Amino acid sequence: MFKPTKILVPTDFSEYSDKALEKALDVAKESGAEVLMLHVIHQDFQTCVVDYCFTTDEIDRIRNGMTSSATENIQKELGKFPLSKEVKISTNIRNGIPYEEILKEQEEKGIDLIVIASHGRSGLKKYLMGSVATRVIKGAQCEVLLVK
Repeated sequence: MFKPTKILVPTDFSEYSDKALEKALDVAKESGAEVLMLHVIHQDFQTCVVDYCFTTDEIDRIRNGMTSSATENIQKELGKFPLSKEVKISTNIRNGIPYEEILKEQEEKGIDLIVIASHGRSGLKKYLMGSVATRVIKGAQCEVLLVK
């Protein structure tokens, strides 16, 4: 039977991601694996709107605020699950295109299992599997557990 040692759980702080985190914690508890929780701040950030462009200082301040908010949200997410206190957990926040950053994290950290929600915040649940999940499944160099 497959026993992962490092489990990556991408989160967008949706209820779907909560389900993936819960499953990852269960698997980690059973296998003794470490869990890495990852949030990607999407870099589709508009630096100009109509006739106004943000200065680099303003952009840095906005990005720092987003990182700080994501850090708080990760701690809130973990607080929902008592099992998180029984499993070794690390967290990371990256900037970029979500599926690309998830795959980079998998490669850089030697992840052997990605537990990802089938849908994210966009909620097109009735129509198709999420585009991030689809791209991660296609590009991952490890096992992927898709959670509904």
